[in-house]
Amino acid sequence: MESNGDTIRPTAQQALAALTDAERVRTSTTALSATPWPRWFTTALTLYIAAIPPVYGGTVASHDWLLPRATWSIIMVVLTATYMALFAAAASNWRKKTGVALRFDVLPKRVTLPLATGLPVVLMGSALVFRATHEPLWLLAGSAVGAGTSVAFHLVFVRLHRKAS
Repeated sequence: MESNGDTIRPTAQQALAALTDAERVRTSTTALSATPWPRWFTTALTLYIAAIPPVYGGTVASHDWLLPRATWSIIMVVLTATYMALFAAAASNWRKKTGVALRFDVLPKRVTLPLATGLPVVLMGSALVFRATHEPLWLLAGSAVGAGTSVAFHLVFVRLHRKAS
């Protein structure tokens, strides 16, 4: 490093090397924070998504379907609380393991935006169509589409992680 009175300045080569190191650290941090969920959480998330149409369908049904509506509502609350607890555990374990918080902002919006808008429409829409038609096949279709979307999103997540690292 060159000295210019009181100030020490790096050479051009040292500055370029520092910038390269900083970029490598940023890329590595982004790759770590985009790492796929653990398999146990992916499985739990897929089961949760697949359960939403029949449980929500039972909650909004115009008649008691298999169980009383209040029971379906309790099941939905318990299911959601369990999912939130598992999500918190997965995020906490990941943070302890890597020192990096799980982040969704590293995923491309072209993938997450259709998922964030389309999946709720499919899950809730199938239950509302069930309410109107009393045909449980709509609930099964919503569950199948939701579970397939969950697995597909996880595979995209894995592919993006491999590409980033």
